[in-house]
Amino acid sequence: MEDKQNQPPGNKGDGKPSMNFYWIYAIIGVLLLGMLMMNSSQDGREIQWSEFKSYIEGGKIKRLVFDGQRASVYLKDSARESMRDDSEEPGLLKSVYQGADYWLNVPAGDAYLQDLKTLSESNDFDYVYEPVNEWGQQMFTYVIFFALMIGVWVLIMRRLGGGGAGSGQIFNIGKSKAQLFEKGKGTDANFEDVAGLDGAKEELEEIVEFLKAPEKYTNLGAKIPKGALLVGPPGTGKTLLAKAVAGEAQVPFFSLSGSDFVEMFVGVGASRVRDLFKQAKEKAPAIIFIDEIDAIGRARGKNASMGSNDERENTLNQLLTEMDGFGTNSGVIILAATNRADILDKALMRAGRFDRQIYVDMPDLTERRAIFEVHLRPIKVDESIDVEFLSRQTPGFSGADIANVCNEAALFAARKGREKVVHQDFLDAVDRIIGGLEKRTKIISEEEKRTIAFHEAGHAVVSWLVEFASPLVKVSIVPRGQSLGAAWYLPEERQITTTEQMLDEMCAALGGRAAEDLVFEKISTGALSDLEKVTKQAYAMVSVYGLNDRIGNRSYYDSQGDQMFTKPYSEETSRIIDEEVGKLIEGAYLRAKEILQKNSDKLSALADSLLKNEVIFREDVERILGERPFKKPEQPIVQAPKANDVVPTNKTEEVIPSSDKTESPAAEENETPSE
Repeated sequence: MEDKQNQPPGNKGDGKPSMNFYWIYAIIGVLLLGMLMMNSSQDGREIQWSEFKSYIEGGKIKRLVFDGQRASVYLKDSARESMRDDSEEPGLLKSVYQGADYWLNVPAGDAYLQDLKTLSESNDFDYVYEPVNEWGQQMFTYVIFFALMIGVWVLIMRRLGGGGAGSGQIFNIGKSKAQLFEKGKGTDANFEDVAGLDGAKEELEEIVEFLKAPEKYTNLGAKIPKGALLVGPPGTGKTLLAKAVAGEAQVPFFSLSGSDFVEMFVGVGASRVRDLFKQAKEKAPAIIFIDEIDAIGRARGKNASMGSNDERENTLNQLLTEMDGFGTNSGVIILAATNRADILDKALMRAGRFDRQIYVDMPDLTERRAIFEVHLRPIKVDESIDVEFLSRQTPGFSGADIANVCNEAALFAARKGREKVVHQDFLDAVDRIIGGLEKRTKIISEEEKRTIAFHEAGHAVVSWLVEFASPLVKVSIVPRGQSLGAAWYLPEERQITTTEQMLDEMCAALGGRAAEDLVFEKISTGALSDLEKVTKQAYAMVSVYGLNDRIGNRSYYDSQGDQMFTKPYSEETSRIIDEEVGKLIEGAYLRAKEILQKNSDKLSALADSLLKNEVIFREDVERILGERPFKKPEQPIVQAPKANDVVPTNKTEEVIPSSDKTESPAAEENETPSE
């Protein structure tokens, strides 16, 4: 079956045009309107009794139909032609259906009825008595009324129900909304399009291989996993992996989101789950993919609804039963994706439902290189592009971020009228994604600009002179995004962090505020993001990682979220934690201030260079401060930088948050990044 999204509207999956019920409604409306128009036109114009008698005496009447209250008068053809005005043209309905020419209300009383009977006997015209059928007219009116009511009700219910699978009528409100892909058709992705996720691909390829050749595994007594849960941060490629499975698997593939089960009507979610698995079992072997399963898979009992019916929990209960309940569920494999596995119900995570939990992490250096190669295929790039360099300059970037970098670089090249994307376009794209577009037209006073320069110079000097701080890449005082300046670093990728490394990072983060205090003898609100980062890091050292001697080997971190409203320690311990955090932060601040005091001349020289050039790079810092005393050999793997922000112009405490990504240096020294 082809992808429904790729089909022209009005066509079903089998290629046949679908029935559009709006045409039927339109035809019925036209017929009713035509009947009313013919009904209204068939009795012509009203005449009075005296005029009616003159027509009889003139021999103009051909036929008279009396229903007991009024009479319809039909004229002879010769009389009708002689009485027609030359300018009058018969209407379309008159030409198709010729009704009565005139009608008159017969006055009440036996005298008029007798007079009418006498006139009919003494003159040459047909007289017909047809009593009116009021019961039939009333029934016709009621039929129209109820038909309109039913039509309105059907339209409203179709809108509320959103349409089920298939025809989308009202009775399909409990049907599954899953898209069906038959034998890989309808998707444009396969495993070749997925780069940097070798471990996850290996496990999913095994599932696809089992469906293609089950004998290879069943001959050894093995059973294929019933479900696989893809877990990882946003943008790492979980949904792309599912698309690749749909493109590679030669079995029916059902795809839907967890929110597709959510409905305002009670019982609809559970009904859709039953219908989904019913369809999958009929087409077994098959694969079901549920994206963002946390929409219905949250742990039960966490949000009590005061005894009322919880539709989400009912849907989850039905899903648990269908995945591994009393009945058999052979031949149906469940794939699901979420970035919030910590809130999922334990019954959903157990073996037998999701046997495998595949963690899709942020790509490392090698994986980023492979992802760049995939996303650079459709882009016309210059031969000077170095994929290895780009992968090193984007630590901490997800697959979606790398795709965005490639697209932004192509947009920069098109904006500048280039025929190919060059190296500088990629550097500008990384700058744009991390910090936003430059705002050189922003009005900043000289005093504020000087404060910003010394703030950023303080970060640069302290990070250069402490051992474990991340290497500096670039410092800028050009307004970009929500910040007025930033410093970017290029730390090595590491899996664990020591106490000394965290203390040096805190010291470097407080270098900006320390520089303001030392030079101007006053501080500003520009260190908000620095203080926020340092405070969180200090509390993590004391209460999470057990890196404080006074607290000892304890961790109060709650990975399950069971202690949201209670603290797992006493008030005395809370006081001790606050004291130790204060000591850590104050010690890092005094250390940063001491370093800047010993190198005040270098601080001033670096700030003056920033005021002159607005952007300086590592080479400029090394020229002013000298070679870094703790220089280490270049690491083969890099990780995300940290952007430290400065004073906002409006004296508020809004600054750009610290970045988890590295901004690439420009190719030339003292080059100002272009917009």
